[in-house]
Amino acid sequence: MNAEFLASMEYWEREKGLDREILISAVEDALLSAAKRALGPARELRCQIDRKNGDIRAYATLIVVEKIINKHDEIDIARACLHKSDAQLNDEIEVEVTPKNFGRIASQNAKQALMQAIRRAEKALVYSEFHDRIGDIVSGEVRGFDRSDVLIDLGRFEALLPNRERVPTEEYQRGERIRCYVKSVAGGGHGSEIILSRKDPEFVLKLFRLEVSEINDGTIEVKGIAREPGFRTKLAVYSRDEKVDPVGACVGLRGQRVKNIVRELNNEKIDIIPWDENIETYVTNALSPAEIKRMEVQSERKRIHIFVEPDQLSLAIGRRGQNARLTSLLTGWQIDIDSEEEIKVGFEEQVAKAVEALASIPGIEKTQADAIVHAGLLTLDALNSVEANDLKEIPGLEDSAETVLAAAKAEIERRSAGGTHESELNSQAEEEPMKGISNNSDKAE
Repeated sequence: MNAEFLASMEYWEREKGLDREILISAVEDALLSAAKRALGPARELRCQIDRKNGDIRAYATLIVVEKIINKHDEIDIARACLHKSDAQLNDEIEVEVTPKNFGRIASQNAKQALMQAIRRAEKALVYSEFHDRIGDIVSGEVRGFDRSDVLIDLGRFEALLPNRERVPTEEYQRGERIRCYVKSVAGGGHGSEIILSRKDPEFVLKLFRLEVSEINDGTIEVKGIAREPGFRTKLAVYSRDEKVDPVGACVGLRGQRVKNIVRELNNEKIDIIPWDENIETYVTNALSPAEIKRMEVQSERKRIHIFVEPDQLSLAIGRRGQNARLTSLLTGWQIDIDSEEEIKVGFEEQVAKAVEALASIPGIEKTQADAIVHAGLLTLDALNSVEANDLKEIPGLEDSAETVLAAAKAEIERRSAGGTHESELNSQAEEEPMKGISNNSDKAE
């Protein structure tokens, strides 16, 4: 056990940087319980490990007496003089009390105590070494896997890349070297754990700080970042110096700076956009290269409704809604995107239906119905609520206002007598074409 124990001390000191004296002292303290079980309640008992040969010895401080009454606390004068030639009565002397076969008993306790001491020492060392490095980027080698978590060898320390911090599109191989972001130092079942991440947006931000000197020295400020790991990142930048182009500085000469970062992120797309305090300009920049036709801003709700041409809709929304979603995360505003033509077609269809509904009333011609609807009177009830003089002001109805109103009134009375509401008639009108199609299909068969 002695040689094995000393070899373990040397290994932990050399490979892990743990203080040998701290480990040995911790084991000595732990051996006391084993010594007490073997010796009983000896007075001021202590255990000592020889630093040179690893021998384990137990010592007790006993009182010198003429006749022993309590063997655990006392030693007779004759035996005391063997240990100390000038011993006197009532003196306290330290005597070795190592029991037979104590090395075997102690070795079992020593191994367990050693592992506990190592965990405590590693925990303290990891914390002291890494608590100031949270937010840094470190490089390590993939050592192995614990289910979906990745164990990373950082040299003197081992770190963990949890599954929740992995990029979903990345796979790692044993022996592969990867760079990660130090996210935290957390307490785990085996002491402190260094938690790494490649998924956190701060990882991308730190890469830019390392690659772009203007960001590192504060000339360029990163105003926002939004990321879908493995797919796309949007970075909003602003220059404090008018002479420095923030986007150009981040891209670098011939795109070299951003290429280095994209390579590190395994070809994840990066959009670098200029930040602007005007939200409309900011959103336009973020959705580029999609061309925005117009937008409606609801400042109190932090919501923007954007309209684009039909051929720009898929570009503005992005694959699986990615472009719009990242723009929303980047700006902090809710983004709604619609096609301008679809909105226009939808309105025209509503107008056409309203015209058709009024023109179906006996006494109202289609040209008259068209004029009424375009004047803002979309329903029969709305038409019935106006005066003839108001209706005469509509172009095309100067001479027929009374006739139109009379027809509208007669239709309302007819529907009231029949117990049919306008909403029910509209539903019936929508069902009729469906019936016609069904009948035609039957005839064709």
